[in-house]
Amino acid sequence: MLTIALAIAPIFALLVLGNVLRRKGIPSFEFWTLNDKLVYWVLMPALLFHQTSTAHLDPAMVGPYAVVILGGFFIAVIYGLLAARAAKLPGPVASSLLQGASRHNTFIALAASEQLLGAEGLALAALASAMYIPVTSFVIVPCMVALHADRSESGLWRRILRDLATNPLILSVLAGLLANATGQTAVPVLHETSRILGSAALPIMLLSVGASLKARQLTAAVPLTLLSAGSKFLLFPAVVVGLSLLVGLTQTQMTVALIYAAVPTATSSYTLARQMGGDSAVMAAIMSLQTAMSFVTIPVTLSLVARFLGG
Repeated sequence: MLTIALAIAPIFALLVLGNVLRRKGIPSFEFWTLNDKLVYWVLMPALLFHQTSTAHLDPAMVGPYAVVILGGFFIAVIYGLLAARAAKLPGPVASSLLQGASRHNTFIALAASEQLLGAEGLALAALASAMYIPVTSFVIVPCMVALHADRSESGLWRRILRDLATNPLILSVLAGLLANATGQTAVPVLHETSRILGSAALPIMLLSVGASLKARQLTAAVPLTLLSAGSKFLLFPAVVVGLSLLVGLTQTQMTVALIYAAVPTATSSYTLARQMGGDSAVMAAIMSLQTAMSFVTIPVTLSLVARFLGG
């Protein structure tokens, strides 16, 4: 439990630091507004390209692992859409709830998998990321476009296809998968540049999210956070465990899949909300509150499942 808490602690510390810097006007208030575009168009695409192009993909793992990981994800997406509809939320708020209910923080998942399970855990985590990233992009982006659009608006599907075709996150994942499939995993200059840029994405993204937070936003988003947490910390993990037992994953494989199911929503959810017209204030609050809650929920979830399996 302690190793997982330590993996999450730096994430939350950067959120707090970003908020303090913004309050002090460091480096400037304008910086925090413009910084989102840098993350969305440069740093995140570099990170996603490098991660997907260098991931080790074991063909024997793809089938059963995909069933478990993507099965849980799609159930979480359905939950998010139905919960938003039942609560009669406006489109921008509904899309933030959807991201909070279904997306995952890759950085926390990778760190926790490596610290708990070593090299094998890290390899399994890389495989999970390679599956999640493109599917998440191709599912979440159209859902957000549809939620934000006027139902009577003509050319809705044309707009969805246009946004997909120009989305830098999707394009970078596709380029990474193509490079991986053709064996171009260590292109001189390109991969080192993408690695350096990608390594800057996490801290800058977290600082930006923290800079956007206000106490009133955190309080107002508590009901939405609890609603999204019903998926992230209960439904998603439960589906993953059930599917893992059904397809016969090993306990190590199940543990990594469970970590991905139980981590808080992605830090890039905030950037995506800002760029695509979602409620970024609600998204920032959901992400931050989920991260705080995960100090308790992730260790408890893993411990309960291990006890259930007799491990």
